[in-house]
Amino acid sequence: MIRGVRGAVTVEDNNESEIIEATGMLIREMIQKNNLEAEDVASVFISVTEELTAAFPAKAMRSLEGWTYVPVMCMREIPVEGSLPKCIRVMMHVNSDSQQQNIHHIYLRDAVQLRPDLKTSSTT
Repeated sequence: MIRGVRGAVTVEDNNESEIIEATGMLIREMIQKNNLEAEDVASVFISVTEELTAAFPAKAMRSLEGWTYVPVMCMREIPVEGSLPKCIRVMMHVNSDSQQQNIHHIYLRDAVQLRPDLKTSSTT
């Protein structure tokens, strides 16, 4: 079964180091909380809001040992009026035997407001 593992994080500024650091923090927590191995990941989509232009957040995943061959695609989020600014969202497509309710979706910093209904959100 392929499951989606979602996550999001916000940054304060549009600069490369902050985008890469925040994305790396989010991805590492998604991996850790869901016990993921690179071999189990079919692909990863990463979107950013329109004001984040300083870096490709996929660069953070490329720095993880063993994750070199995981297909990653970056894209721009739909610019909906009133949506959360400076936000990076991740969707991992993983092969898993876990039930959907047992997947841990991770929302960090101001992104916790995106899915307050999920008990697995984090405020780090």
